[in-house]
Amino acid sequence: MLYPLKFKAQYKEKIWGGEKIKTILHKDFSPLDNCGESWEISGMPNNSSIISNGFLADNTLNELVEVYMGDLVGEKVFDAFGNEFPLLIKFIDAKDDLSVQVHPDDEYAQKHNMGLGKTEMWYIIDADKDSKINIGLKEKTTLMDLNKHIQNNTVEDVLHFCSIQKGDAFYIPAGQVHAICKGTLLAEIQQCTDTTFRLYDYNRQDKTGQKRPLHVQEALSAIKWDKNTNAPINYLRRKNTSIQLVRCPYFAVNTIDFDHCVEKVYAEMDSFVIYICIDGKATIGYQNENEENEEHISKGECILIPAILDNILLTPKPNCQLLEVYIP
Repeated sequence: MLYPLKFKAQYKEKIWGGEKIKTILHKDFSPLDNCGESWEISGMPNNSSIISNGFLADNTLNELVEVYMGDLVGEKVFDAFGNEFPLLIKFIDAKDDLSVQVHPDDEYAQKHNMGLGKTEMWYIIDADKDSKINIGLKEKTTLMDLNKHIQNNTVEDVLHFCSIQKGDAFYIPAGQVHAICKGTLLAEIQQCTDTTFRLYDYNRQDKTGQKRPLHVQEALSAIKWDKNTNAPINYLRRKNTSIQLVRCPYFAVNTIDFDHCVEKVYAEMDSFVIYICIDGKATIGYQNENEENEEHISKGECILIPAILDNILLTPKPNCQLLEVYIP
């Protein structure tokens, strides 16, 4: 019988990475010096997550999808994606600015044999004073304007920057110019692909003195000029209930900030659910073969609730905040 699944994190060293995944999320990414990303739940072919708890420990997520199919991910999800798990869940720590990027949509990616496009969303877990992100271009910026600034090495002049604080959330559809800036720790929910076009990288050099490659023409051709939104998500903050942040064709994300028990009934959803613990800790009660069982989650952990488990009881210890992720 399936049960709530935990996974071994996969840590990625980045030129812009820092220490917050260790100091704030309490993860040990030794022996890396600068951990920029912690891949928490991944179906990427060469980075499929490994289960860390229960009798399925040491199997990969993709192996489980192949065996348990709709019981694990939901019948409609399995019909749509087959043995490929559709999401990638990360924590990202930006000690320095990330490159300015654009992700292609599905149509562009498939046309160029790149697999899936990449739509994503961010939830800000921690931000230094005066931290910001780049989301979109300044109003009325045209392709001609952007080309001119690329040639003059002044791309930052046409980027729209937004001040951020803990609890802010942003939706980044494919085709949107964007960049995470220094001082930011966030959770990222995205399509299961790592397709990225670098538009600009501050003329930065790596440890060997080399500049990282850019993909300017690809980025320019992937920009969706009609999707140049640049505001954080406006959402209601209320205790002990699911509050919607994002709902798009690729994922739905809610936040649950609770200090009382919350019962979740997923019988009609036909999808797996992922909990990402942003703060505090909780127990996850579920029934397995008519027996009451529980799993635990704390800040910096993620857990996957199989689709077959359609009734969950969340109990805070004594407070907890989760992101609730599923396929709509």
